[in-house]
Amino acid sequence: LADGRAIFIQDVDITAAAANTAYAIEFDTPSLAVGITKSGTNPTRIVFAEGGLYRIAFTAQITSSSGSAVEMRFWPRVNGTNVAGSTMVASLHNNGSTTVVSRDSIFQFSANDYLEAMWATDSTNGFLEAHAATAYAPASPSVTLSISRVQA
Repeated sequence: LADGRAIFIQDVDITAAAANTAYAIEFDTPSLAVGITKSGTNPTRIVFAEGGLYRIAFTAQITSSSGSAVEMRFWPRVNGTNVAGSTMVASLHNNGSTTVVSRDSIFQFSANDYLEAMWATDSTNGFLEAHAATAYAPASPSVTLSISRVQA
């Protein structure tokens, strides 16, 4: 469908200043964006120009710098309200361990609604990690959010 697609990434590490605190993820400027933008007043908000059903695919690369278990939570917030029953929980148990968490879902948005990708960790030793390019592989973002309208 026209006017309803975007890919958002964050190409740097994302850390939490405090444990057990909700943070909205700020993404880089979107690519392939048509009808979906970052808010001009709050850069963590993704604004939909047109209503409809949208497929949202979220991926985060999580890392721990602790030998103890570190738990991270991710959830969507629409128009300032947490979406009930939507939290993903992931734990890492080893220092230096990294894994990818992801979820794909369908959301109904009206024109000018906004979405925020939220996260929290129970330890500041847990963070979202971007990786630099190597001689044999391209860089990887810490977070990716792909959006496409599936029904007007």
